[in-house]
Amino acid sequence: MPVSGSSGFLVGFDAETHAQLDAIREAMLDPSPRRIGRLDQWGLADTYEVFAEIAWYQEFPIVMADGTQIDASLSMPRNLAPGRRCPTIVMPAPLIGVGRLAYLGMLPRWVLGGYAVLCYSQRGLAQSTGEIDVAGPQDVADGIEILEYVSGLEGVDADRIGCFGASYGAGTSMLLAAKDQRVKAVAGASAWGDLFASLYENGTRHMQAFEALVALFGEERCSKEFRKVIEKIRADVIDDEVREFARIRSPKEYVPAYNANGLPILMTTYWHETIFSVPGVVDFFNKLRSPKSLLVQIGDHGNGELAGMLGLISKPTEMTYRWMDHHLGGSAGNGVPPQFGVRSEYMHNLLSDLSHPDWESYVLPRKRFHLGAVASGQRDGQMAEGQPQPGWTRSLKATGQPTEAVVAPELIRTGVAERLGLPHVYRTAGIDRERALIWTSHPMDRPMRVQGELELRVTVAAQEGNATVVAYLLDCDPATGNAAIITSAPCTVTDQQPGQPVTATFALQPAHYVLSKGRRLQLIVNAHDPFFSDANTIPSTLELSSPQGTESYIDIPLAPLP
Repeated sequence: MPVSGSSGFLVGFDAETHAQLDAIREAMLDPSPRRIGRLDQWGLADTYEVFAEIAWYQEFPIVMADGTQIDASLSMPRNLAPGRRCPTIVMPAPLIGVGRLAYLGMLPRWVLGGYAVLCYSQRGLAQSTGEIDVAGPQDVADGIEILEYVSGLEGVDADRIGCFGASYGAGTSMLLAAKDQRVKAVAGASAWGDLFASLYENGTRHMQAFEALVALFGEERCSKEFRKVIEKIRADVIDDEVREFARIRSPKEYVPAYNANGLPILMTTYWHETIFSVPGVVDFFNKLRSPKSLLVQIGDHGNGELAGMLGLISKPTEMTYRWMDHHLGGSAGNGVPPQFGVRSEYMHNLLSDLSHPDWESYVLPRKRFHLGAVASGQRDGQMAEGQPQPGWTRSLKATGQPTEAVVAPELIRTGVAERLGLPHVYRTAGIDRERALIWTSHPMDRPMRVQGELELRVTVAAQEGNATVVAYLLDCDPATGNAAIITSAPCTVTDQQPGQPVTATFALQPAHYVLSKGRRLQLIVNAHDPFFSDANTIPSTLELSSPQGTESYIDIPLAPLP
């Protein structure tokens, strides 16, 4: 199955959206009847006519200490009463060609809520000069200079500054807040918690996502340090330099600072996120002791907040307005209080909306399904509760070619279809059983839910010592053999003796999925997915087994649907 990447943040803005953003920008810079009238075709003329009456908008560069010009814009309420000062939102850009312009649709809502808003594109991005630092120390230093600038503006309350960002802007916002206490609240959509875990999961490089991000940055615009790290990751040299590069760019490293300052943090992510590690986000969230909120939605990176960034309604942006109102004193959220704890949707019901006070009360206890041998006359093994199933061995061919089972046919775009209730159909009945091993459960005797964290244990032996396997848990219709993905994860073992069995125990991505009565759980393990790097010798054979004492299993947080 061919797998293709994404061409931009979210799925990139199409031509119509670009035309809309251009028209909005022109109307904000020149709020004449002709300019505002152009927005009628999108039903936005009234919104920006009101905006022009109550606010002003400017674009300009902010010059950093080293001469780098940061492309920025500022929106402020008009005719502030003498001495009145506004809460302020600073918004670093997502990783997209238009940079800070991606936030244009949010500005009316902020300013109508009484906020001043400064948006900017990080160095090297969009119209900003300099080299891309990937939310590193230089980007943080730039952010501190920008906070200094905005704090000194007339009408800005320097004691009520918050940061919002999507994706790249989310990471920049949280890392800036760790270093500058002038940031009193943060909201990050499609955020990351652990950059290293996003690049390197269970010993396996996330190459397709990594190369897509590098392409979006534009390698020629990246700093010398980042270009060196790019080449090391491509060459599978995961040394101390790469780890340090990721460490200082990971919000989880600054948990003590967030907790000491009591920084309120809102984060959003997705069940089928293919860019940043969801376990990394969850681990970071669980370590926070300051006011916190986590939203987990159906879909993939950036799918949910796009509508809100364009000025429509989305959960990530609505939660952000309420979050900032509560902590900074504005009124963009229409008086609705914020939500704390964990808020989630379950796949694939976009209308679902569950709330729990914390992650511990959210996750279900895990049930252990033991992986068994293939019975005589059958093609697949059985996964079932009960006694461990030792003593079997199954062979898996490593050919360097994908099977029908992949993490996602397309980065990000597959998640858009999931949000519309159209998950990709995996036709597992036709999968080559020499290149994929499958275990299937009994049919569900009632509607069930998978909710929380999963773990797989399996023993692997490779002819050449190194081995990569990728595991997928699916919801299978026994009548057709068609299935939808619940979760997945890769695992790579290296530096082992050729043919020596190694028991690998690793986490799959957390999930929240509802299964109908009669459906079966299906575990697929193959040796190649285009999403990941592959340590297997091609061609070769892997042996998966279940030795006595380290029998193979999958732990699933499974319970009846209430």
